[in-house]
Amino acid sequence: MSFPNDSGDMSPQRKLGRGKIEIKRIENTTNRQVTFCKRRNGLLKKAYELSVLCDAELALIVFSSRGRLYEYANNSVKGTIDRYKKACLDPPSSGSVSEANAQYYQQESAKLRQQISNLQNQNRQFYRNIMGESLGNMPAKDLKNLETKLEKGLIRIRSKKNELLFAEIEYMQKREHELHNSNQFLRAKIAENESAQQQNMSLMPGSSSDYNLVLPHQPFDGRNYLQVNDLQQDNSYSRQDQTPLKLVYESASTFALRTY
Repeated sequence: MSFPNDSGDMSPQRKLGRGKIEIKRIENTTNRQVTFCKRRNGLLKKAYELSVLCDAELALIVFSSRGRLYEYANNSVKGTIDRYKKACLDPPSSGSVSEANAQYYQQESAKLRQQISNLQNQNRQFYRNIMGESLGNMPAKDLKNLETKLEKGLIRIRSKKNELLFAEIEYMQKREHELHNSNQFLRAKIAENESAQQQNMSLMPGSSSDYNLVLPHQPFDGRNYLQVNDLQQDNSYSRQDQTPLKLVYESASTFALRTY
């Protein structure tokens, strides 16, 4: 199956979908006018896309078969034509290329500075809005949108804060468990060392447990003096080993024992 081309004739080269057509003048006036309108609009669209995407200075001039003018330029048609004439008259040189590059980079830097300035102004305005400043001229709809944005921001901030707090609590609990285990281990080691020391002391010869010093019990009276009746002569000792004792009268009611 074949379709008629722009001239209205059936062409065997035209197949299903977008196929090749024969490039020649369209004889049918109506078809030629329709094709001109379609192709002209497509050409203007392509010129606009090229100027925006590639930042190119572009000028397009189209005259129809009836003499009607159609033009497009991202700067101005006259300025582009003057630049074209100057480029054609001036011989190409390295200086002109470097100047063109310098001019291009200057334009780029100016655009970037403008973008930075716009972003800074937007940030300052947003900060003032957050702080509740300069809200007198804002309509109720904008205030409602600002309130919604702030609530969403607060929800995200609280969620992040809770996440960090939970992580910190989990870390502290883990650290507490590790310290508790270390403390238990140290207590066990200390108890083991004390038990070993006690066993070593009990096994040492001449320790205090091997000897029991028994001291005779000597009664004292209320004045911390030895009772006279208990000082009896012990016949088991010789006379040379005995120390003579003598009662000495010190006061009207006090007696003391003196050794000589």
